[in-house]
Amino acid sequence: MTRRHLAIFSFLFSIFFAASSAPAFAQSQKPPAVPGSPTGDLREFVETAAVSGYEDELVAKIRTKLAAFHPAVDNLGDIIVTIGSGAPHRLIVTPIDEPGFFVSSISDDGYLRVQRLPQGGLPLIFNELYSAQPVKVRTTSGKWIDGVFAGLSVHLQPGRTNSPKSSDIENMYLDIGATSAADARKAGVDVLSPIVLSRRAMQLANRNLAGASIGDRFGADALIQLLRLVDPSKVSGTLTVAFVVQQRTGARGLQRILNTIQADEMIYVGRLLPGGPVAGTENIHRAPRREPGSGVLLAMEKTDGVPTGLGADLKQLADTSHIPFAADYSAGMIPPSYVSPPPMPTKSAHLGIANAWINTPAETIDRRDLWELENVLRLYIGERVEISPADDSQWGRPFDRFFPGPGKLEEVLRSAVEIYGVSNHEDLVRDQVKRFLPSWARTDTDDAGNLLLHIGTAPAGAKTPRIVVVAHMDEIGFEVKSISKDGRLEVEWRGNGDLSFYAGHPVLVHTPAGHHDAIMELPNQWDEPNFTWPKESERPIRVDVGARTPEEVEILGIKPGDTVTIPKAYRPLLGTRANGRSFDDRVGCTALISAVWALGGPLKDRDVTFVWSTREEIGLAGAAALAKRLAAEGRVPDYVFAVDTFVSSDSPLESKRFADARLGKGFVVRAVDNSNIVPRDAVEKLVKLARANQIPVQYGVTAGGNDGSAFVRYGTVDVALGWPLRYSHSPAEVIDTRDVDALGRIVAVIAKNW
Repeated sequence: MTRRHLAIFSFLFSIFFAASSAPAFAQSQKPPAVPGSPTGDLREFVETAAVSGYEDELVAKIRTKLAAFHPAVDNLGDIIVTIGSGAPHRLIVTPIDEPGFFVSSISDDGYLRVQRLPQGGLPLIFNELYSAQPVKVRTTSGKWIDGVFAGLSVHLQPGRTNSPKSSDIENMYLDIGATSAADARKAGVDVLSPIVLSRRAMQLANRNLAGASIGDRFGADALIQLLRLVDPSKVSGTLTVAFVVQQRTGARGLQRILNTIQADEMIYVGRLLPGGPVAGTENIHRAPRREPGSGVLLAMEKTDGVPTGLGADLKQLADTSHIPFAADYSAGMIPPSYVSPPPMPTKSAHLGIANAWINTPAETIDRRDLWELENVLRLYIGERVEISPADDSQWGRPFDRFFPGPGKLEEVLRSAVEIYGVSNHEDLVRDQVKRFLPSWARTDTDDAGNLLLHIGTAPAGAKTPRIVVVAHMDEIGFEVKSISKDGRLEVEWRGNGDLSFYAGHPVLVHTPAGHHDAIMELPNQWDEPNFTWPKESERPIRVDVGARTPEEVEILGIKPGDTVTIPKAYRPLLGTRANGRSFDDRVGCTALISAVWALGGPLKDRDVTFVWSTREEIGLAGAAALAKRLAAEGRVPDYVFAVDTFVSSDSPLESKRFADARLGKGFVVRAVDNSNIVPRDAVEKLVKLARANQIPVQYGVTAGGNDGSAFVRYGTVDVALGWPLRYSHSPAEVIDTRDVDALGRIVAVIAKNW
């Protein structure tokens, strides 16, 4: 068997093994004392927020899992389980907290200002990776509500000087949909409310697991599994297992444990810690550098040294059982502080596993490393049973949600947002639009993929204007361009956006057979103090699905031409606000659907066509093809109403010099944008029509282009419509659903009365 065949076999084995049954134990092994699979525990821990000082929810979950051991919880929140008695007294400790933010003040207009925990010790890019991202905020009652950090709208930046830097905490504004401080407090949000990224545990190929703060949780999973398998009657001496809090903010939980428990030996289980330059090791600086898959790591301040003491004992145990075991650099587990730290046990060691993309939303570990770590800990306490790979099928995978029938407007919008459809891949969106249309609406699909609905029955020669109303189905994203030799996907934009909103975050790779979890890699040297984002033309954009050869990518069914997006969800905010990626232009699609239902059937003596177009984000391609065809057929529209985003400066990060349309104040006439100028009389006519029908309306100037401009060259008047959108082309897009309702209503009025 060649090396290539062996690699493919191993990869296939890992995929099929991931679907195997629960862990198999030796017949002499007693049943687990704690229910649940270890992978299920880790998934739950990753998806449970535990910002330093706010770990109570995770503490409660761990305590419940350990109920059979009657754990003690001290007044900091440390969880302590003690088994056996006498000497030696062995202590195994793991931290459970994570970095995050908390509310430090609330502005008069309802934005939350924040402070970070910890305040230092994280890469400079950490703050930036929260920009334009969905987050969760905990209320005073303990409920978590959705919000987003404000981000710069890409359409509004050209020509602007001195834009705010998203890495500066002074420019971090959290938007929960509140319009005043009173709104925010009424929802239960107040100063000291903790904030974390919305996250989902991901399973990549080759048993790689990823998720925000997974490096802060693998130790808890390992220790839960250790206690699940331990036989208390066989424990020699005393074994104390502690899950400690506030490690990120001064190792306060660890110091409490060391002050109260006089142990002979201690193993600290947790991520290896970055530090300053290390004398004599020019290639080791600021962070450990091992890649996932390196086995168990022993933390040492000099990685060229020889393990001694407890570290040497653990290495011998690992070597005897053929467990990969290596040294890597780590700073001390107790950082410098105002007071001297408590004394460490006579024998102590710090064990961990490698993390990729440390302290980012895409943090990744290798499940095999975690198994090996668990085995070393079992060997240490005298258990010589190796666990089989756990069932990874519990790790969440995305699925398409469908809400049957037209229902409420927000239900249609939710469904439209949660369908994936990168430019030139709009099939699922088109199918969804058709499902939501009434039975009388007979649609056609043209050669460009546009969905057309002609709802007028005007006779030939009628003087009624020929009208087209168009909204685009596609969304920005990426397309796989090629597969690298190391198994990474090289992708390119479809549409445009700010790469910093996507790199370092989870993504999905879409194939005809389904979705695959992946992460979009950050540029080289992302964790260096002098890092700056390179121009996109200077580097490929790379996506990691966990494969390490092109053959492994092929096994996953991923090919050039497949698309990549961020995972999406529709998230209600306070009041009538909502967050969701691809409101641009699923709001427009929804408005047209709403108008069709409002019309109730074909229109007599009118000539109106509704169009859901393709490939707008890559150059108005679908609309341009339709405009050209209609012109060739002698059916040039008199008017086109292009329904698309009004990119709004209704954000604390934007200049109010233009694009100042406010959320919740109605639809917007895009009187001027980069592709079109609406005639002044048409603006006035539309505003008058809206007010006559009691539909809230705004008008103004914004950036970006619209589908209607593709018709102008043939003699059509383009009257562009929109709705105010915050943080355009980012995961943090925010709308007010009242504006969506206004948009649908004005489209129906235009169809009947223009």
